[in-house]
Amino acid sequence: MNSNDSSIVKNNRAKKMMLWFGMISMSMTFAGLTSAYVVSSSRADWIQQIDLPFAFSISTALILMSSFSFYGALKMIRSKKRLESKALLITTLVLAIAFIYFQLSGFDSIIDQGYYFTGPESSITTSYLYVLVLLHLAHLIAGIIIIFNVLIKTLNGKYINENTIGFELSVTFWHFLDLLWVYLFLFISFYG
Repeated sequence: MNSNDSSIVKNNRAKKMMLWFGMISMSMTFAGLTSAYVVSSSRADWIQQIDLPFAFSISTALILMSSFSFYGALKMIRSKKRLESKALLITTLVLAIAFIYFQLSGFDSIIDQGYYFTGPESSITTSYLYVLVLLHLAHLIAGIIIIFNVLIKTLNGKYINENTIGFELSVTFWHFLDLLWVYLFLFISFYG
C-alpha cells in the first residue's frame, strides 16, 4: 500500500467516524425526546391513547422498501451495473417522497381527529407527537437531498473504481433514518 492509498483509507475512516458521531447525536436527541414523552405521560392532561392513522403504517412500509432499494443500488454500483443502480436510486427517491406524502396525510388525519400542534385545542401529548415526527421528517429531507446527490454523482460516473465511500455513507445514513422511524412508530403506537 503506497502513501496515497493509506491517505485514502484514513480519510474514509474519518468520514465514517464523523457519520457515526452524527447518528449517535441524533439518537441521543430522540432518546431524550422519547424519555420526556414517557415522563410527561404521568400528567393529568395527558391523552392516554392516540390512534395513529393508517397512513403512518403505509409510510413505514415505504421507508423500509426504500432501504432495500438503496442498498440494492449500492450493490449494483459495486457490480459495475450503473443502469440498474440508477433505476434503484430513482426508486429510492420515489419511495422517500411517497413516505413524506403519507406522513403529511397522516398529520391531516390527526388534525381531522381534532389533535393540533398548538392553540387551544392542542395538548402536551399532541405537541410531543408533532415534534417527534416533524424532527424526523427534517432529517429525512436531508436524507432525500443526499439520495438526490448520490443519483447525480452516479449519473456523472463518479462512483467508479471502488470509489464508493460517499454512496456507502449515504446508504448507512438512510438505514439509520429508517430504523429511527421504525423506533418512533413503534414507540408512539405501543406507548402512546
